[in-house]
This record gives sequence, structure tokens and C-alpha cells, in this order.
Amino acid sequence: QVHLVESGGGLVQAGGSLRLSCVASGGTFGIRAWFRQAPGKEREFIGGIAENGGSTAYGDSVKGRFALSRDNASSTLFLQMNSLKLYDTAVYYCAADDRYFHLVVDTPAGYTYWGQGTQVTVSA
Repeated sequence: QVHLVESGGGLVQAGGSLRLSCVASGGTFGIRAWFRQAPGKEREFIGGIAENGGSTAYGDSVKGRFALSRDNASSTLFLQMNSLKLYDTAVYYCAADDRYFHLVVDTPAGYTYWGQGTQVTVSA
């Protein structure tokens, strides 16, 4: 059974940093990604990585501020978030899929497996 468990969310002041972690178990995944969803808004692609070749992609709203990294030994995907802004406030979800291996998919429909989410709140 596949499990994705996020951690690292919390309250941070604008301009600060947080690092989210997602530990995956129970499967072999071709792509892994982070999404976020703010109240009343659609789920938004943040960034993802393809296991074959390690290509990455980022959403426009986070380019230059957020960065993905991974520890294959522990099956952990990290999201380093810098220069946080008020509009980064959302629930952040880790996602994974085993149908695609070469290109990152930037829509929620491209992911079969999801974590429970971790809240990130950016204060003024």
C-alpha cells in the first residue's frame, strides 16, 4: 500500500523559509511532485521531478524561490521554500505516480497517489 507522508509545514513570517519533506513508501514512482491549495482556489502545481533523468519543472509563481531535492535512500522528496510571501499560504500536498517516468506532469490528474497535506501559513 502506497503512503505519502508530508511534514515541515508551519507558521512563518513573510520573507522567511521552510523546508517540506515527503516520505514515500509502498511503491515505485516515475514522477513526484508538490501541489498546494488555498481556500476557495484550485489545486496548484508547485514543482515536480521525473525519476528517469531527474528533469524538474516548477510552477511560475514559485520559480526562483522554491527548489526540489530528493534523498533516494530514504525515498524523501524535499521542497525548500525561500522568500515566502503571503500568497504562499496554503495546504501543501505531496503527490506521486507510476505511469509516467520521463516528463513531469503539472496537473493533479496526472497523479494517482496523494499525501494528507501540511499547512503552510505565511504571516505579515
